[in-house]
Amino acid sequence: MHKALTPSSIAAPFGAYSHGIASAPAGQVIVTSGQLGLAPDGTCPEGVKAQAEQCFANIDAILQEAGVTRDTVVRVSGFVTAREDFPTYMAVRDSWLADVAVKPASTLLIVTGFTREEFKVEVEVTAVVPA
Repeated sequence: MHKALTPSSIAAPFGAYSHGIASAPAGQVIVTSGQLGLAPDGTCPEGVKAQAEQCFANIDAILQEAGVTRDTVVRVSGFVTAREDFPTYMAVRDSWLADVAVKPASTLLIVTGFTREEFKVEVEVTAVVPA
């Protein structure tokens, strides 16, 4: 299905991700919008860990709606508002990917903020289902 691209000629990834992903011809591509730490009732937890967990729970719901699993994810893009929050975000991401055999490519950016001040994390993914 997917093949990790992690050349020995560059530094190894420092988290649960691959430098690149090769995928079989796509039968379906799923792209999520950026997911914030909003629960179904519209509430937003205060902490980065709880917000990141909610982001990934929202992504799980989207993947489930598409009839796919985390194993189809080829790219994760994360955004946090403070440098000191990236280890917490990465721990949540790595936990979310713990059972995924081929880790997706991943990017993490530190940004100045989101649409509402209480948002600390946003995550989007791309998934590819082989034909």
